[in-house]
Amino acid sequence: MVYIRGSIADISYSGTDEENAELSKLTAEVQENEDNFGAWERLVQAAESLEGGLNRNSSPHTIAFARAVYDLFLAKFPLFFGYWKKYADLEFSIAGTEAAEMIYERGVASVTTSVDLWTNYCTFKVETSHDPDVIRELFERGAHSVGLDFFAHPFWDKYLEFEERLEAQDRIFVILERIIHIPLHQYARYFDRFHQVGTTRPISELLPADILAQFQAEIAMENPGKMKNDMEIERDLRARIHVFHLEIFHRTQTETTKRWAYEQELKRPYFVVDELDEAQLVNWRKYLDFEEVEGDYQRTAFLYERCLVTAASYDEFWLRYARWMISQPGKEEEVRMIYQRASCLYVPISRPAVRLQYAIFEEMSGRVDVARAIHEAILINIPGHHETIVSWANLERRHGGLDAAIAVYESQINSKSCDIYAQGWLVSEWARLLWKIKGSPEEARQVYQKNQRWYLDVRAFWINYLEFEIQQPSSAETEKECYARISQVHDFIRTKTRLQPQTIKDLSHCYMVYLLERGTEDAAKEYMMLDKEVNGPFSVQSQLKAKVAEDGKENTTQRRLILENGHPGVEVNEAAVRRGENIYTKYYQQQGEQPSNGHPTPLRYS
Repeated sequence: MVYIRGSIADISYSGTDEENAELSKLTAEVQENEDNFGAWERLVQAAESLEGGLNRNSSPHTIAFARAVYDLFLAKFPLFFGYWKKYADLEFSIAGTEAAEMIYERGVASVTTSVDLWTNYCTFKVETSHDPDVIRELFERGAHSVGLDFFAHPFWDKYLEFEERLEAQDRIFVILERIIHIPLHQYARYFDRFHQVGTTRPISELLPADILAQFQAEIAMENPGKMKNDMEIERDLRARIHVFHLEIFHRTQTETTKRWAYEQELKRPYFVVDELDEAQLVNWRKYLDFEEVEGDYQRTAFLYERCLVTAASYDEFWLRYARWMISQPGKEEEVRMIYQRASCLYVPISRPAVRLQYAIFEEMSGRVDVARAIHEAILINIPGHHETIVSWANLERRHGGLDAAIAVYESQINSKSCDIYAQGWLVSEWARLLWKIKGSPEEARQVYQKNQRWYLDVRAFWINYLEFEIQQPSSAETEKECYARISQVHDFIRTKTRLQPQTIKDLSHCYMVYLLERGTEDAAKEYMMLDKEVNGPFSVQSQLKAKVAEDGKENTTQRRLILENGHPGVEVNEAAVRRGENIYTKYYQQQGEQPSNGHPTPLRYS
């Protein structure tokens, strides 16, 4: 028995031992990494080939297994239009026309701008339906979805071919009249055909009624004293109409040429799992800039949809699409759909920027509960995410006051899913609220002081604590009091915390700047002593020596190094030397550095 566990369903397959062994191997690859497209592809191929290839005579459990594999695969990768076509073909061979149509419908709903998928769907409909109106309705849906694509000619050719089978010349002419206004790769071919068909159509079909009436009036005014027969009038009218259509052709030609500069740079107009190179991203940005400046809503929206097939996993383009759409009047629901598609289908939740923007949009729309739920959903998947928690706390503050915001911080700090580093950061954000929003630095200070013993390893807590004290306003009368508090925090950082040496060094540099800018008359003396401790060689760093000694005394470290090595600073371990290890490694580490290729390089922490 082989089981596949996915986000939609748990499915199983009972087959031969040989089949089970192969499927077990493939499903294990998928379960190990659900983002591995190659593993999914191999599983789909294996499911299709069960029992020598699936058809309506295959066993029910085999059919169910193959369908479940396809459903899970296409839920994970909905933009692969070719697999929707393969799934529809599979369903047609198993269950017939209606089952295949359901797959096609799911496919075109997932990849709305796929010219190939719409062309395949319409072709299937032509081959399996005998109702021209139903087929024509599907073609019209396809035209609305992909008709503006620069390379939409396979679809338009199929539509024209369908009408030719019905010998519907009037409809062919109407379709061609639509196409000649669209900047397409093969625009000239369609115009030539339009002109050819137009010679056989009545004049009343060639122009809108108001323009035709204008042309007739102009011809009548040219020679008011001379009466023209109907043939001469028609000849003059057709000549004017041809000029009118030539103007359309030249406009379309110009628009096509403008877009060709961008279209020829689109090396990958379909979705694949690999990242786009920078040149492709730059070209999409420029192309979108161009269409936005051109100002046609339909063309711009369609280009965004095309872009977001290729760049579906890029936050940048979803956010840009939403920001462009929100600037269009009356498009709030369209903006919501953009955020929902990005959040629910395409952008990984591990990158929550789009979801946080979506929460702000829903808050703006008066749906605070939805905004709150978005934050909760993010934290279920990435617990302790700092930016999300801060965003949620600010949401609650805007609608429930300061206490509501603090309640968010408290609940997250006390949550088992929040690690010590996230907790320390959140405590500093809690203190920031009391300081910046409530205007109570004393309450903020109490939060820091009550929590400092719990977060000796948390870099963010101590950076924010020192910054908080340094940024408190002071005067000549209160500077000594401020100095005492700042100095106390700095001393605690250097002597009691377990921060990395380079972090302590960076914070000490901030304190040294404070001494020179705001220190008292003894600041220079303290500065020089601290400079020796922070920037001097290990041999003169008395505080660091005391900190690395087991008994906390500088002399212990000094005496041990002299006894072992003959001089302070480098501890030589004979066994380590025999193993080929660098004898200076510990020396560098005690100074807050780490050797790299035999040379010390500063440690850096984000």
